[in-house]
Amino acid sequence: MTATTAPPPRPDAAPGARRDAAPGARRRSPATWVRGGGLSNLTFLLPLLVIFGVFSWFPIVRAVVMSFQETNLVTEPTFVGLDNFRQVLADPILWRAVRNTAYFAFLALLFGYPIPLVVAVLMREVRRAKGLYSALAYLPVVVPPVVAVLLWKFFFKGSPTGVFNTILGWADLGPFPWLQDASWAMPSLVLAATWAGAGGTIIIYLAALTSVPPELYDAAEVDGAGLWRKIWHVTLPQLRGVLFITLILQVIGTAQVFLEPYLFTGGGPNNATVTVLLLIYRYAFQNSLGGDYGAATALSLMLAAFLAVFSLVYFRLTRSWSTT
Repeated sequence: MTATTAPPPRPDAAPGARRDAAPGARRRSPATWVRGGGLSNLTFLLPLLVIFGVFSWFPIVRAVVMSFQETNLVTEPTFVGLDNFRQVLADPILWRAVRNTAYFAFLALLFGYPIPLVVAVLMREVRRAKGLYSALAYLPVVVPPVVAVLLWKFFFKGSPTGVFNTILGWADLGPFPWLQDASWAMPSLVLAATWAGAGGTIIIYLAALTSVPPELYDAAEVDGAGLWRKIWHVTLPQLRGVLFITLILQVIGTAQVFLEPYLFTGGGPNNATVTVLLLIYRYAFQNSLGGDYGAATALSLMLAAFLAVFSLVYFRLTRSWSTT
């Protein structure tokens, strides 16, 4: 029986070096971290961390604490445990607000999601004045919201002399009540919101379309593909990742809709346009002495938790679809 011998050291190995010394060599002490510039990096990073903590994390922590308190920011807060969550869940207006928010999100996805994509694809096919069309598409984004609301309220006048009713009257349609009727109010808000928010999405799609290789369109044209077949077989597969991202962003944005119901209808008529965020506003500012901030923050946390879980499930389900 012969004894086994260790393999000879490699020619390029340092004298006296051991194989088991590698993990210890990677271990860094505080002094090594300071000499490597860690302290200076932390010094430059510290103001950002302080500002981010004070203006971002502290309000979140404060909201979590307030959700377990009965407080109106005037009197001394009282710890009530989960009573705020029970109060919110027992409020019949909550489920009306949830249905209204879901209805708004459905209409916004049905009409507001494909329109920017169609407009961006058509603008890409334009040979001249692309900059002009891009500016016109983005113009609603830079219009102040108050000005836009006043403009749309003028358009939405329910009388026969209203702008929309006058135009529809030329085709013997209407007049329609628009914001004054419970069944017409929400679609009217979706129309205004789509006009206001489509410009940013159009610019995103136009930027994504520039990354599509022109050779793919040339190959599809050689195969006899028309415009719609090129869009279906070339454009949409190449934009799949961007489409998934804009979809989840629109879902999150529509779930937090507040501006249009608040400025157009105030939640009416007959609570037909009350949304979850508008209900949070009502909890917090329902009277001049201070509202129920405990219930408002409790509902805010419930909405944030739902959106976080929804986003996590969405990204897990679409991970393989957006990369293949």
